Amino acid sequence: MQMIYCVEDDDGIRELISYAVKTSGLEVKEFSDAAGLEAALRESLPSLILLDIMLPDKDGIAILTELRSNPATKYLPVIMLTAKNGEMDKVKGLNLGADDYITKPFSVLELISRIKAVLRRTERDEIRAQDYHGIVIDTLSRKVTIDGTEAALTYKEFELLNCLTQKQGQVINREFLLRKIWGFDFEGESRTLDVHIGSLRHKLGEKSKYIETVRNVGYKFV
Repeated sequence: MQMIYCVEDDDGIRELISYAVKTSGLEVKEFSDAAGLEAALRESLPSLILLDIMLPDKDGIAILTELRSNPATKYLPVIMLTAKNGEMDKVKGLNLGADDYITKPFSVLELISRIKAVLRRTERDEIRAQDYHGIVIDTLSRKVTIDGTEAALTYKEFELLNCLTQKQGQVINREFLLRKIWGFDFEGESRTLDVHIGSLRHKLGEKSKYIETVRNVGYKFV
């Protein structure tokens, strides 16, 4: 289920948004300040952020700027929420990369409609970077960064890492990986997989601990 992060310091508005999002079939996590959001983003990325501009510790424009400058969150959908209704405020937010802009007070039905429209557009464009313990995989550009530093993976290494992370927590057998990445007509030795796993682990450095070997079966990304 898609997760929405709602950052709003007004308790009443935040609770209203949370209730509306949940009843629309989405999951939501609430934050009253930037610090809470930033801590949560270090753990996992949501499908979309609802971001208020006026926050007690950092304004939403500054947060948006940081999100767009970070490879892990560069393409993360953001809808700005604010009581400001000036045209220049909207232009500034949109120019900095906001996906949409809603002025308070707003209709709950309109808010949900805007959220779902942005989610559909994001899924269609397939512009999304997924973060796994600091390993960020951008499937559009085929780039992988580790704690912000780009990792030089080969084509097969990228495919292997992407396959493992997409099935995070599941044990993937060797035969499946060989067919998926090397093709159904692959006739080489299964040792090829082990060599690529070894090379991938080397490039992941300390993050290699997340790739576990399941003896006599295959591998698992935990």
